[in-house]
Amino acid sequence: MAPVPFLPTAVTEEKTLKESFVRDEDERPKVPYNVFSDEIPVISLQGMDEEGGEGGQRSEICRQIVAACEDWGIFQVVDHGLDAELIASMTRLAREFFALPAEEKLRFDMSGGKKGGFIVSSHLQGEVVQDWREIVTYFSYPIHARDYTRAGQARGELACNLLSVLSELGLDREAVTQACIEMDQKLVVNSTQSARNLITLGLKRHTDPGPITLLLQDQVGGLQATGRGATWITVQPVQNAFVVNLGDHGHYLSNGRFKNADHQAVVNSNCSRLSIATFQNPAPEAVVYPLAVREGERPVMEKAITFAEMYRRKMSRDLELARLKKMAKSESKQEEAAGENAEAIGSAATKPKALNEILA
Repeated sequence: MAPVPFLPTAVTEEKTLKESFVRDEDERPKVPYNVFSDEIPVISLQGMDEEGGEGGQRSEICRQIVAACEDWGIFQVVDHGLDAELIASMTRLAREFFALPAEEKLRFDMSGGKKGGFIVSSHLQGEVVQDWREIVTYFSYPIHARDYTRAGQARGELACNLLSVLSELGLDREAVTQACIEMDQKLVVNSTQSARNLITLGLKRHTDPGPITLLLQDQVGGLQATGRGATWITVQPVQNAFVVNLGDHGHYLSNGRFKNADHQAVVNSNCSRLSIATFQNPAPEAVVYPLAVREGERPVMEKAITFAEMYRRKMSRDLELARLKKMAKSESKQEEAAGENAEAIGSAATKPKALNEILA
């Protein structure tokens, strides 16, 4: 019988953390998981479907969302219309899955290029440092070929409604969704375990690649974000609210007006944390380029590229930067000669990898 791979949920009495999960000092959390901030806007969507002219409720909701996207790229929505019982069922089933024995969870192992399932940390090959989490990924696309769960369909409708609000800024209402061609949807269920040593992260610092992400989190706390001032704050959990993250695609479509949310998830030594993220991504062939450039501005991109190419470049760059950082740290410890250092760093300029070589 093959040995069972290491799982964070299996850790109980260990006092030291496995080296592959240990973050460098500059990457470790500086703000505790439960020191909450109320700076992230909480926006009620009650009345969003009502037009009402300039003074209508939709106009006010649009104003609040735009301000949140400009300052943070992240906000929370309540009164969104999703069934509270459905949300509770999703959370319960997720907890039941992660509580299963390792052998049961590993029946759904998604390593080796599988399109969804269970895995530790992430689906990226060549991670220098792993995230302290277990995840289940469910790809619910293409739309026309997938029997959606009610949860996935409801979240997709909410995401498209929010994108339509962003489209109203001098564009046709459906401009953003049309730019995405056909929205793809991916659900990622995260279980971040408690850890005795707070020298790891449940999810490393990053921005999401797509236009918009919806996140349902429990009441534990641990999601952190930065504003334009780059200071970390811990997002206050709000019961049954969805956290909305604007991603890189949304940032480019707005010509940099909207911030792509810089965020991470930290661990604690007391209890596990559960979150369920819904990524609304454009089709691979969708064009990434500003939808409109205001007078006096310049495009934030030199030329248009496909979303697939943008995603490949982003993942490759993130992995390469982490690899170079690890290399530099190792070389410093070994006190190698300057010439050897230059040769090693110069060798990093390798042929760009294909997307299937980046994903596990």
